[in-house]
Amino acid sequence: MYSTLLFGGSGVVATELGKALAKKGHEIHFISYNHPVRLDHFQANIRYHEVRPFNYPLFDYQPYELALTSKLVDVTRYEGLDLLHVHYAIPHASSAYFAQQILKTHGLYVPFITTLHGTDITLVGRHPAFEPVITFSINNSDAVTVVSQSLKDDTIKHFAIETNIEVIPNFVSHFNYSEKKNATVSARKKELAPNGEFIISHISISEK
Repeated sequence: MYSTLLFGGSGVVATELGKALAKKGHEIHFISYNHPVRLDHFQANIRYHEVRPFNYPLFDYQPYELALTSKLVDVTRYEGLDLLHVHYAIPHASSAYFAQQILKTHGLYVPFITTLHGTDITLVGRHPAFEPVITFSINNSDAVTVVSQSLKDDTIKHFAIETNIEVIPNFVSHFNYSEKKNATVSARKKELAPNGEFIISHISISEK
């Protein structure tokens, strides 16, 4: 069993990864405060668990990280998860570590993988208020992956990393973009932009 946390562009990658694993027979649990946008139809072996922060007068801001940690603990215990895969370093990696320590008190050890995607390292993570937490969470992850070699280099440069980081580039599922037989360029353009709208595409490549 596998669990993932998904937000933004990293959420797209996480959702597609989870859906692919479900097709291989794994039981997938998505844990997030919003339903994943790419999880748009029913698929066997997939479950969604909503994280619901609560408002309390004592707090100026919702304690989302605590709500997330509790949800991770609950889902892991009652669904029997074997692995947590968290995308984006904060607050997900630190929440996963906290949940892992709580689960130990219940006689469970569940490893977690942290995938770094970009601004969690190059922008937010470099803020002095977050740097110690980022460093600790990365070093205490059971495995760490990044989406490019340049991001790995930045992570090592800006943080005191003591664990191995594996580069697994972002991907595109070719099954979602199979060419229609005998489709001309003009026919495809009309299908995508029936009113003559501009079509803008972006393609990124990973560094070797």
